[in-house]
Amino acid sequence: MNENIRRAPLPGTLEERLRQRRFVMTAELVPPVSCDAQELLRKAAVLKGLADAVNVTDGAGARAHMSALAASGLLIQAGVEPILQMTCRDKNRLALQSEMMGAAALGIRNLLILSGDDPKSGDQPDTKAVFDLDSRALIDTARRMRDDGTLPNGRKVAGKANFFIGAADMPIDPPKGWQPNGLAAKINAGAQFAQTQFCMDAAIVRRYVGALEAAGITQKLALLVGVNPLRSAKSARWMQHHLYGTIIPDAFIARLEAAADPAREGLRICVELIEELATIRGVAGVHIMAPGNDAAIPEAIAAARARVQRAAR
Repeated sequence: MNENIRRAPLPGTLEERLRQRRFVMTAELVPPVSCDAQELLRKAAVLKGLADAVNVTDGAGARAHMSALAASGLLIQAGVEPILQMTCRDKNRLALQSEMMGAAALGIRNLLILSGDDPKSGDQPDTKAVFDLDSRALIDTARRMRDDGTLPNGRKVAGKANFFIGAADMPIDPPKGWQPNGLAAKINAGAQFAQTQFCMDAAIVRRYVGALEAAGITQKLALLVGVNPLRSAKSARWMQHHLYGTIIPDAFIARLEAAADPAREGLRICVELIEELATIRGVAGVHIMAPGNDAAIPEAIAAARARVQRAAR
């Protein structure tokens, strides 16, 4: 973890748990296509007390949903710690800076800064993307607002922005001589934790994290590996071919194909994987995502947490 932070984390927050070297489990929540706050809160209620924090996606899949900022504020009121995703796709720097001030005013501490999905992949492909800033520039904006109390142009910002800043990452099986320059640049901009694309291969995670450790990355940043309670062999293959950077071993797909209950087998695979990831030095936790299969996330967290805790005794 980066120690050059000018304020202490609040007790019990995601940041504090990571500083204490606790193995954390975060979950992803896609806000509903709805104007009804209760729809969001019903989805979040099953994660309360289970997930260490809940990611609130920002226009996931390049589709319109309830505002991530508004949804994160509702989660705080409901006693759920949010991780507010902010994408560079939809807003210019003025709007993004304003949204950060609003987040701080609402008590939102965790930010995950992303580029955002290409609008052409969504359901309104004529949408104009903005990309006024890239993710590193937006990470730097959040860091300046927190540490210096200024915007990038030097203008002072009143109040406190106690941000814990996250970035996205994509594990690979590192070739000889590979260096994690992209992740290092995000750390230099201000990133303190990273959540990754799906990587369901523990052996690749070991090699990837080994390369990060050799480059001094794991001493500066908490890495949360993306996992999925797979529903079926068909959905796993779709992810392999259509979700860029996704890593799912063929052996897991074979297990799903042979299973009488593929969804139950996918849950077992996810829990076993989390238990193994918890043994890998440099892995600070997991980020559980299950597009179209939200109901599996609470069960995966509960089962994995029980196994990780037993193994730690």
